[in-house]
Amino acid sequence: MSARPLLLATANPGKLRELRAMLGDMAVIGLADVGIDDLPETADTFLGNATQKAVEAARLTGLVCLADDSGLCVDALDGAPGVFSARFAGRHGDDAANRALLLERLRDVADDLRTARFRCVLALADAAGALESRVLHAEGECHGSITRAPRGDGGFGYDALFVPIGETRTMAELPSSWKHQLSHRGAALRAMLPILLTYIGSH
Repeated sequence: MSARPLLLATANPGKLRELRAMLGDMAVIGLADVGIDDLPETADTFLGNATQKAVEAARLTGLVCLADDSGLCVDALDGAPGVFSARFAGRHGDDAANRALLLERLRDVADDLRTARFRCVLALADAAGALESRVLHAEGECHGSITRAPRGDGGFGYDALFVPIGETRTMAELPSSWKHQLSHRGAALRAMLPILLTYIGSH
C-alpha cells in the first residue's frame, strides 16, 4: 500500500491546496489526476457525503482515498447552509453568490446573534486494501461569527465572512499556517492523521 499515493477525493482546488499543505511530504493526488471530474454528494449529512465520496473514489481507482465534506452552520439560520454550503445560492461552487445570499439572509440579525461554526468530516476508504468495505472517520469544528461584509483575499468559500472565536480577523485575512491551526479542516485532519499514518504504515 505504501507505493500507492493518497487520493484526496475533491474537485475543489481550495480544499485540495489546504489538505496538501497540511499533509506535508505525503504523496498526494487529486481527482483531476485520475480523470474524475467530481463525485456525488446526495446524503443529507456531512458524514454521509464524506463517506459516499471516499467509497466511490476508492472503488473507481483502487487507491487509498480521503474525502471530506464540510460547510458552514449558522445558528440564526437553524444550521443553514450546512451540507448545502457549496450550492447555497443555487449554482455549485459560486462563492461570491453564496456569500451574498448569506449576508442578505443575516441582514437584520444583530451582531451578537451572528454565531456560526465551520464543520468538517473526513472519511478514509481503501476498497482494494485491508479496509475493504470499512470506512474510518474523523471530524473537526471551528466556532466563530459572521461579519457584515467580506474581508480578506485568502481562503475560499465563506472564509471572508467568518471570524473565529478569539480572533478579530476573518479566515481570509489570516496567514494560511495560522488558519490551518484554527480551522475545522485542520482539526479534522489532526484527528485523522494518526489513523491515516497507522493504516499506511501497517499495510
